[in-house]
This record gives sequence, structure tokens and C-alpha cells, in this order.
Amino acid sequence: MNKFVYSFTEGNKSMKNLLGGKGANLAEMRKIGLPVPHGFTVTTETCNKYYEDGKKIEDNIVAEILEHVVKIEEETGKILGSKENPLLVSVRSGAAISMPGMMDTILNLGLNDETVKVLFEKTNNKSFAYDCYKRFIQMFSDVVLGIEKYKFDSISGSGDEIELIIEKYKKLVKKETKKEFPQDPKEQLMMAIRAVFDSWNNQRAIIYRRINNIPDKIGTAVNVQAMVFGNMGETSGTGVAFTRNPSTGEKVLFGEFLTNAQGEDVVAGIRTPKDISQLKDLMPKLYEEFVGVTKLLEDHYKDMQDIEFTFEDRKLYLLQTRTGKRTAKAAIKIAADLVEENVINKEEALLRIEIDKLDQLLHPTFKEESLNNGTKMAKGIGASPGAASGRVYFSAEDVVREAEKGEKTILVRQETSPEDIEGMIKAQGVLTVHGGMTSHAAVVARGMGKCCVVGCGELTINEKAKTLTANHIEVKEGEYISIDGTSGVVYKGLVETEATKLSDDFETIMNWADEIKRLGIRANADNERDAKVAIELGAKGIGLCRTEHMFFDEERINTVRHMIIAENLEERKEALDKLLPFQRKDFVEIFNVMKQFPVTVRLLDPPLHEFLPHGHEEIKNLAHILGYDYEMLKERVDSLKEFNPMLGHRGCRLAITYPEIYVMQVRAIMEAAIEVSKCSGFTVNPEIMVPLVGDVTELKIIKDLAIKEIEKVFEEEAMNIEYKIGTMIEVPRAALTSDEIAEEADFFSYGTNDLTQTTLAFSRDDSGKFISEYRNKNIFEKDPFEVLDTKGVGKLIEMSSNLARNTKKHIKLGVCGEHGGDPQSIEFINKLDIDYVSCSPYRIPKARLAAAVAVIKEKNR
Repeated sequence: MNKFVYSFTEGNKSMKNLLGGKGANLAEMRKIGLPVPHGFTVTTETCNKYYEDGKKIEDNIVAEILEHVVKIEEETGKILGSKENPLLVSVRSGAAISMPGMMDTILNLGLNDETVKVLFEKTNNKSFAYDCYKRFIQMFSDVVLGIEKYKFDSISGSGDEIELIIEKYKKLVKKETKKEFPQDPKEQLMMAIRAVFDSWNNQRAIIYRRINNIPDKIGTAVNVQAMVFGNMGETSGTGVAFTRNPSTGEKVLFGEFLTNAQGEDVVAGIRTPKDISQLKDLMPKLYEEFVGVTKLLEDHYKDMQDIEFTFEDRKLYLLQTRTGKRTAKAAIKIAADLVEENVINKEEALLRIEIDKLDQLLHPTFKEESLNNGTKMAKGIGASPGAASGRVYFSAEDVVREAEKGEKTILVRQETSPEDIEGMIKAQGVLTVHGGMTSHAAVVARGMGKCCVVGCGELTINEKAKTLTANHIEVKEGEYISIDGTSGVVYKGLVETEATKLSDDFETIMNWADEIKRLGIRANADNERDAKVAIELGAKGIGLCRTEHMFFDEERINTVRHMIIAENLEERKEALDKLLPFQRKDFVEIFNVMKQFPVTVRLLDPPLHEFLPHGHEEIKNLAHILGYDYEMLKERVDSLKEFNPMLGHRGCRLAITYPEIYVMQVRAIMEAAIEVSKCSGFTVNPEIMVPLVGDVTELKIIKDLAIKEIEKVFEEEAMNIEYKIGTMIEVPRAALTSDEIAEEADFFSYGTNDLTQTTLAFSRDDSGKFISEYRNKNIFEKDPFEVLDTKGVGKLIEMSSNLARNTKKHIKLGVCGEHGGDPQSIEFINKLDIDYVSCSPYRIPKARLAAAVAVIKEKNR
């Protein structure tokens, strides 16, 4: 018989998939003797069964839950619903993968009109007892009954009128639900458990899972735990602490607490908490005990911990420990330090770093000389590093709307709530008046790598007037502000940014990754600037240099257009002769940067109409520049238009029709390679790539053409260098006939962007209109243009690489679509007989780490 409920005494940290992270760690803390209030966990399997059964909890599971309630009653000496010694419990979510603030929590469950009086009598503290009941009604109504919080906010009164406020709360509940507020604690409990299961599929949780690559099918556990109270007065309180700084990684206890408060007060950011160090002055004995516990937990878990705690009348209780969310900067430092401290090895250190967060390390900071462009208006707490500028908006909805128009925005709130998640995703940065380093805004922003400033109490928001004011400086909605997520400073106006400097720890981690990884890492780079960035970030070559990007330069675009509309070969060659020195100069600059590293140059790929103007005025202007008749030019432009250009006259098909274009490009590449080889201490060995080949004969014709021109250049320059000619596999037919194509190719590069497009018959430019629905309906777990479709496109690559190796054992194989920088795709590519991946320069660190992690995971299987 299946077991659906586990007491904290029955579990351990290895049961995370079944008990969720929170439940497994509560059980583990009990196991090692820490002060954890009694409780039990309803498993993640129960959540999945709840959905399978049409959102119902079977009677046998209800009975099992109530049996475990009896166990808590026996352990605490309190009875749920008792009029003599009532048991109160919290009901909290807890998925296997942490989703802070995304699902629901209910505190003080078990209170009703009778038990609140008993609580008052037992504690002799009326304000405490009725405050708990008030909180419970509001929280239960919001989470379980679906009554929005703001409807309670309009009900006010003094502390002496708390019983009257509670009556008004209950009247509101009856008005909204047509039912009395539930008084039976067992009914309250089952309703609460169902509500937590339901919260697994609330909108904010779905969005959070999507951006953090968390599977939808793992479900959440529910933890039911005896209440301890941080709101019993000034000797009670609650807090959150990290065993190391989650922003910088520094090895210092980092946290916040509030006295006379419950946990939600800290997390929600409604009150700005005190630094954990101040607890030492208030309650030194409690502080020392807590410090000891934090050290024990970090030693036990061998990682930085995020700990929730409550103290009731100076007695410490632990409510949660989990691996702490951290910025990429902190993750790098903590991983390097733990290796230095002999706590973990290098491989474990690499596994500890969230690959997708490495982008944060490349986040900009404000230019020192540009700070005068903004007016310093306030200072809060820098909660998530980086620098951001944008127009101010005061609601998530407004941010989403403006961002979709292309505006850069800053979301400004009193404090964020989980409902703000979409706005936080779309905004450049987040700024809140209230909250601390462990508030919702801070934790979620850090998880996203989003610049965030919290607890900026100098700011005043006027929601009605839509203004932000501080120190006599006013910012209206839609005006620019700039925020520094490291220092916490807020500026009025637009401040320029610059790239951040990478730490020594970053270099250390990347070197460890390079020692372990199997795949080579190259960059997609089309100019000297990108090539320099690629080298700085650790690329060992260029896997894709797109020559068409060079053609769009203002200095040469009209010459390109002249070449395209030329009426005969002679006229076209004349234009190509003018383009040759431009192309040669481009390649000289790139080869000089890359030195001995390989550079794969793709010959012209896009359809020619992309280079031409299409509006009346633009065509008229070009006709004037080139000395053409307008009508003749317009007719020529129209003749080049295609119904389906991405499957039309492009790639190698251009060279079949206009071989002189590729001849010019091949000459430019080889002349540049020889020039650089003559003038430097290294030899350039270029790789020439023919795009969109579908038949071996196409490649053979163009290869013969290229070799003929290369031999001419060698003769003219009196120098020979080694080179390769290969092709991009981006058409399914090419993948299926790779054994034939490999006879003529020195290398293959898999262009996964177009291979995905041609395999799925999805237009890259238009699929955005429907791909979200495909994901919502679970047809695709991920956008196939972001994460490689391993079952379809991946299978083609595997077949192709095997066919190619059978023909030519040592043929060089690479992947140069943007999937080459995606960690999930790299994990799949690592399993194949592929030599390297290539991606945009700023994704190089992710690719290096992902390639190493793929090897480690394969070894650990």
C-alpha cells in the first residue's frame, strides 16, 4: 500500500523528490537533533495524484493525514480544535526544487471563535491571540477562499478594536463566499492542503518554473507543522539568514530579523527588518546558539544554507534550511572557497554553479564618469547586482505593456508580491520602498539575475498621481531612473553603463571547466570587436563568421546593391572588385585577433533581396546614387522578391547562379590569411564554409570553383597555406546524405537554427505567434529554437555525424547554431561524436561550464 504522508521523524535529506526540499530538510534537521517543531509532510506523489483524480484527495489519504495530526497532538500535548489546549499549525508548500514565494502558505491554522479565546487566556496576551486570528482569516481567505488581500486592507481600526476588525473580516468573507468563515479546524486543514496543491499551477508558479527550467510534473509537497510564534512580544521574533553573503559570496553570516513578527512579515517585505548582527545585542545567548546552528548546517550540507527561524520567548526554532539562492558572483566565490577549504572537490564545485546565471557576471555597471548624468535621489539596499536604467512604472501590468512596445522599464513598488513576477521578468530592474535582502523582490530578482534595490525608505510613491519622490526630487511615471543593484543608489535620469570586470575566482572556475570538458568552444563572431570579446571570454576559435553582416556596413551597402541589381556579369564583377578590399580588410582584422585559432568563414547566405530597399523613397534615392532609372530599378527589386525567401534563392544556390560572388569572397579570405601570415609570427589556416548544401554535387561544384581561385591567389602571393573547405548541415537532406557529402567536405558545421526551421517546418520569424501555445499545451517543453529538439533535430545530427565518420573518420564536426550556447543542448551534443560548439561571444562562459558539467554528469551516471 502506498504511503502518502511522512512524519518529520521518518524522512531525511535524500528524500527530496518525494518530500520536497522543505520536508526533506526539516526531517534531516530533526534527525541531527536541531529544534524543529513537530510535523509531517504530504508527499509530491499525493499532489500528482490530486490532479490525476480531478483535484480530489481520496478518503484513505485524508485518513492518513488525520492520523499524523494525532501524532503531532501526542508529541505536543495539544489538540487541534481543543477548547483547553488548542494545537495550531502552519501549512506550507515545498517542491523538490526551491520556488521561493511562488506557492502558498497559511499560518495559525486551527484558530476559530473559540480557540482564539483559549489562546488569549493561556498567554494572557490578547493582542497576540487576536492578531494571530486576524492574520489567519486574511491569509486563509486569500489562499483558500480566493478573496484578494486588498479587500481586507480597507478594513482598519486601532489595536483596541481588533475584535471588531475580525468581525468585519468575517462579514467580508460571508459577503464574498456566501458562507460563514469555516470554524472546524479539520475542515480548515483539508481546505488548506488542497489550496497549496492548487497553487502549484497558479500563474506565478508556472511562469517561475518556465524561466528556471523546472519541470511541471514534479508537483509540490505540503508541510504541516506545529506553530511557534514570533509575534508574542519583543522577546519573540522571526528571521531569515544565509551562512554566507548571497550577493558577494563572502564568508560571513548574512541575515535579517524582526521582533514581534511572523515569517511572512520578513519575506513579504512589509516591514524593513534589522541586520542579524543586532540580535547579538538584544539576545546574546540566543544569537550565539543561532550562530552555532548555522555553522553546523553548512558543515552538514557542505554548501551555503538559507535558514528560516523563529524565536518564541527567547527559545530558538528552525523552520527551514535549503541551499541558498545566490548571484553568479557569489556562486563562483563560494564554489572556489569551498574547494580551497577542502569541503568539496573541483567537479562538485562546477556542479554547484547554475550555468544560466553566468550571464549575470557580464551584467553592466555604471560608468564612473557618467554618474553626473543622473541626480542621486535616494539609497536603499543593493539586493541583486548590476546596473539598470529605464522608465518608471508602478505596476507589473504597465511594465509588461511598455516592455512589449520595446521600452526599457524599471518596476517600482512599495514591495513586490508573487503576482508581480511577469513585470519583474520584463523590467530592466526592480526598486522597492520596503523589504530587505531576504524579501520577495530580493530573492526572486537574484534568482533571475535581475538588478534590484530594496528597502529604499527615503522614497515615497504616490500611486494616484503616479509619482516617485525622495529628498525633494520627483520622478513621474514614464520618466527615467537608474538603479545600482550593488550599492543600492537610485538616480533620477539615464546613466551610462559599462561591462563588469571578471574576478580571479571566475578564471579559476573556468580553468577547472577547461580541464574537464571534452568539447571545444568557439564563438560566432563577424567583426574585430566580437572576436576580441570571444578571446577574452575563453573561445578557442570562430565557428561561424557570417560574411553578410559585413555587407550591411554603411560604407559598402550601396556597392552591394549595385552588385545585386547589375544587368550583366561585367557590371557585377565591377561592383565585386570594389567590395573585395572591404572584405579583405574585415578578415585581416579578425585573423589578427584570433591568431593561431581556427576561423570558419561562411560564404554569403541570405537571399539577395534582403540587401535592397523596398519603399518608394528608398528606391528613388538608390536610383539617384547609382544613376539608374527609377522604374527599371523598381522592376529589378520586385523581380528579386520571393514568396518564401528562407527556402528560396539563398546559400549555395546563389553561387550556382552567380559563382563570381563566392569567387570574390574566397579571394578576400585567402589574401587576408596570407597577408596576416606574412606579417605575424603565426600562420592562418582558414576554414571556408559553404551554406545550405542539400546535395553533394552543389558542394563539389563550389569547392572546385573555390580551389581554382585559391590556386591563383597562391601563385600571385608566392605563398601557400593550409585551408579547409566544408559545409553547413542545415537541410534535412544534407543530414540524411552526409556519407556522400563527407566525401567532398573537410568539415561539417551543424547550423541548428536553420536545421530546426527546416526539420519542423517552423518559420523562425513567425513561430513566436504560436510557440507559447505549444508550450502551454505541453507539445513542446521548450522553444525548439532555444533548446535543441533532441528527438527530431538531435536525431538528424546524430545520424549525420555517424554517416560522416563512417566515410571520413577524422572529419571535423561542430555545431554553430545558438544551441551551441544552451546548457541543455550542450549536454545532448556532448554525447555525440562532435568536436566543438560555437555560440555568441557572451555565451562562451556558459558553454565552457556546460561542456564540463556534461562530462561530469555522464561520468556520475
